[in-house]
Amino acid sequence: MIFGVIKPYPSPLISGRGIDVDFPMLAGCLALLGLGLVMITSASSEVAAVQSGNTLYMMTRHLIYMIIGLGACGVTMMIPVATWQRLGWLMLLGAFGLLVMVLIPGVGREVNGSMRWIGFGAFNVQPSEIAKLFVVIFLAGYLIRRQTEVRESWMGFFKPFIVLLPMAGLLLMEPDFGATVVMMGAAAAMLFLGGVGLFRFSLMVALAVGAVFVLVQAQPYRMARLITFTDPWSDQFGSGYQLTQALIAFGRGEWFGVGLGNSVQKQFYLPEAHTDFVFSVLAEELGVVGSLLTVGLFLFVSIRAMYIGMWAERAKQFFGAYVAYGLAFLWIGQILINIGVNVGLLPTKGLTLPFLSYGGSSLVICCASLGLLLRIEWESRNNMGSEEAEFDESDFAEEPPHGR
Repeated sequence: MIFGVIKPYPSPLISGRGIDVDFPMLAGCLALLGLGLVMITSASSEVAAVQSGNTLYMMTRHLIYMIIGLGACGVTMMIPVATWQRLGWLMLLGAFGLLVMVLIPGVGREVNGSMRWIGFGAFNVQPSEIAKLFVVIFLAGYLIRRQTEVRESWMGFFKPFIVLLPMAGLLLMEPDFGATVVMMGAAAAMLFLGGVGLFRFSLMVALAVGAVFVLVQAQPYRMARLITFTDPWSDQFGSGYQLTQALIAFGRGEWFGVGLGNSVQKQFYLPEAHTDFVFSVLAEELGVVGSLLTVGLFLFVSIRAMYIGMWAERAKQFFGAYVAYGLAFLWIGQILINIGVNVGLLPTKGLTLPFLSYGGSSLVICCASLGLLLRIEWESRNNMGSEEAEFDESDFAEEPPHGR
């Protein structure tokens, strides 16, 4: 089926002008990928040496994931945006199927007390990463098909939650609270951009805050994390251990860091140093300056993704615009939560840092998302999309053609 939807020409990779992509966006993400490979090599060396006898074991696996991810990026760029729109409901069904499979004993793999992975030999697939992408694609199609209903009626506003709430329930059963928050946050942002009134949006936010409060109260370990992160030093060698070690890493880094490869915290002091807390190791080795430059890179690619959505919107390619906005919000949510956890502003959550953390599913999906964004930008720049929704000119201000 996949070969029937791939169209190598024309595409951003093969066009009349050769490779025709948004190079600033591509360069920013490639820079993050390169930085991630360097930091994974450094942060995982001690763990890899003990677990496999090879200090480069994690780096080698991460490099394989990068190659697969870049291949997925290239394939995604060759699939027309209209194809993603047409297959959105199939992707949603596939996401539900994967999230159910991961909960089946013998199919799902348990790691650190959570059933979030499906094992394929030496590799694990994390369905929640795939589900977040597919939800964005499905919801973008819904906003196009039901735009008047979404804007004017309560039913159009509530219908997406008939799909989103069961999916959130499946994620919470793993449990994967972080992925649930990111997915629901991106969906809420897309609904707001789709024209949901301020009153209904405010009600949704209030209900979401109430749901988070109930979920935190429902599980003792979540309440413990919430209490601990406010003062991790009160239980430095217990529930606050991971956060205190992360903060020590930031303190040791000072302005310019201790030097690449010279982290002490990665030597079994800081748990998950190459996955959820790779930013802490980066701060220790590269200092405040390196950390701020990395945050600047994340800020650049996130804003660029929003601009791609805006350019698609101006070109009246509204499905592509909503997808771009949704992907941008997914990235922004994960970046804010991961860095917020690392610096102690948020309770500890197992959420990877896009393009940077070790994790095959996250890395491949981030690269596929990049390919989709590049395809949306290319189609909007070349006026290749079709207008699927009935928007009035009053919905968009008159502006001169955008510059790239």
